[in-house]
Amino acid sequence: MIVSVSALIETRDMPMAAETKSGTVLDRIVEARRAAIAHRRKSVPETVLRFGVKQALPVRDFAAALSRESLNVIAELKKASPSRGLIRADFDPVGLAKGLEAAGAAALSVLTEEEFFQGDLKYMRDARAAIGLPVLRKDFIIDPWQVWEARAANADSFLLIVAALSDACLAELLALGRELGMEPLVEVHTRQELTRALAVGARIIGVNNRDLRTLEVRVEMSYELIAAIPDQCIAVCESGLRSHEDLTRLRAAGFDAFLIGEHLMLQPDPAAALRVLLGS
Repeated sequence: MIVSVSALIETRDMPMAAETKSGTVLDRIVEARRAAIAHRRKSVPETVLRFGVKQALPVRDFAAALSRESLNVIAELKKASPSRGLIRADFDPVGLAKGLEAAGAAALSVLTEEEFFQGDLKYMRDARAAIGLPVLRKDFIIDPWQVWEARAANADSFLLIVAALSDACLAELLALGRELGMEPLVEVHTRQELTRALAVGARIIGVNNRDLRTLEVRVEMSYELIAAIPDQCIAVCESGLRSHEDLTRLRAAGFDAFLIGEHLMLQPDPAAALRVLLGS
């Protein structure tokens, strides 16, 4: 029965969303995600996912992995993106995961959004099964169904993008994640979004230097927001990081961890590139 649940979760029969032309990039992705969820839950109802969660492997401590006294890198497996198109043609989730773990990654992030990032939930499941690190499901989570789906697929954490959620939905998804043992990474881009994240009690705050509405990257955003992130929160810097010096400066500024995907995925040897970033 466990295999059957896994097979259902990983079925790739989601509708394409080429017709979603209006709004910002984030608007279009969220619109496509809503359509995909509506389609998928017809064949995989929440009751099936809840059973899958009971059979899931124990949760690995994502927050603890980001709290070490070191340069904690969440290495991201990303095949493609809206801004760059195809990033890595030879995309081998298991091989990449093993190499990045050996190179010193603190945790792994795996893109699972199909339409815009060419991701797949199976990539995350297979990568996690091959390593001992905690793994984040990187997606546009807008519905409790997706949180159940993430845990049933053995995710240890998941992403919540404040810009894509109402306060009520953000609080609901955060609470469900904790109920299932997964502390989510709550992503912000502005001071207003940071205020909203803190108001619902987020404990892991990610500052994304890439504006998902325009795709513009400004690393300065992290420096502008770090002072407003309470010491008791885990602060994660995301996007635009390319050197060991970037990491050491941001670590000195107060960041606990760094999410890096595109830079690593563009390199011939992502594991070697990670070692350079870590200064090893």
